[in-house]
Amino acid sequence: MEFEEANDPEILTRISQYELAFRMQTSVPETMNINDEPEYIHQMYGTNPGQASFANNCLLARRLVEKGVRFVQLFDNRWDTHGVGAGNGVGEGMRRSCKNIDQPIAALLRDLKQRGLLDDTLVVWGGEFGRTPMMESRTGEGFDGRDHHLEAFTMWMAGAGVKKGHIHGATDEIGYYGIEGRTHVHDLQATILERLGFDHEKLTYEFQGRNFRLTDVHGKVINEVLT
Repeated sequence: MEFEEANDPEILTRISQYELAFRMQTSVPETMNINDEPEYIHQMYGTNPGQASFANNCLLARRLVEKGVRFVQLFDNRWDTHGVGAGNGVGEGMRRSCKNIDQPIAALLRDLKQRGLLDDTLVVWGGEFGRTPMMESRTGEGFDGRDHHLEAFTMWMAGAGVKKGHIHGATDEIGYYGIEGRTHVHDLQATILERLGFDHEKLTYEFQGRNFRLTDVHGKVINEVLT
């Protein structure tokens, strides 16, 4: 059925979607191939083409941003350090996890900056909760783990007008409770949306007969962390 025959704008929308899907599929092989990166880039990230690694994903993230991809999400799932087995504690396990991510995430920020992309790219680094300041022993054979902890933990942001080197908030002397600059997840969401050009109080979606906000009825922009 042709648009001229049906005069239905949804036909044009569907055609546009198929065309976008085709362009994405044809560009994927080139974008995903990190072999053509110069050697100094591989050394900076610590990448090994053809092997699965967080470093490879960071380099791929930069390539996706260069291609105009608006949202890129990376995962690293080796942080559940309960100390329940060899390499799962805050000793060996934490050192290994930090070693795997420190170089490539620093390289990603440096690479985005040197290509003029960091000013327009918001990088958010964090997880769903922190770890307790006290040690944990789930097996009864030593204390080498940390349990889940939601009262205080750290996230950081870079680029897109976020202040450099700014620390917002503080915990008590043992790192258990947040006592200064306490920030709710809705505040974080409101701040991210503001950097993306949205007013979190006006951006709504309809669900079950009423309009909802991504920040519900809460949240305020954390202006202290913005330039």
